[in-house]
Amino acid sequence: MEFYTWDEMEKEVLSETIARKIITGEKAMVAQVFLAKGAVVPEHHHESEQITYILEGALKFEIEGQEIVVGKGQVLRIPSNVPHRAVALEDTLDLDIFSPIRHDWIHKDDQYLRG
Repeated sequence: MEFYTWDEMEKEVLSETIARKIITGEKAMVAQVFLAKGAVVPEHHHESEQITYILEGALKFEIEGQEIVVGKGQVLRIPSNVPHRAVALEDTLDLDIFSPIRHDWIHKDDQYLRG
């Protein structure tokens, strides 16, 4: 068992507009992602299924030729290997859940997010 308190965890700064905190297990991981208004998550894809829960703010996703705005209290599930992109419409805090874990995030091999 491991116990965490988000407020006590160090925030990893990826760029001027994106930062995160990560908790990972063996098969799943969860991350708080902080995006300043105007932040862009470039199109990418990954093996992991992704569930994004917006705690504050709003993100506009582009997935398979469709645009969807996901706001506070809403959840978006992105299947494995589906290319997607996001833009922060306002300052946003989201909770991303991934399974399997994102090794690129753990090993800091995620250049698409880094400034």
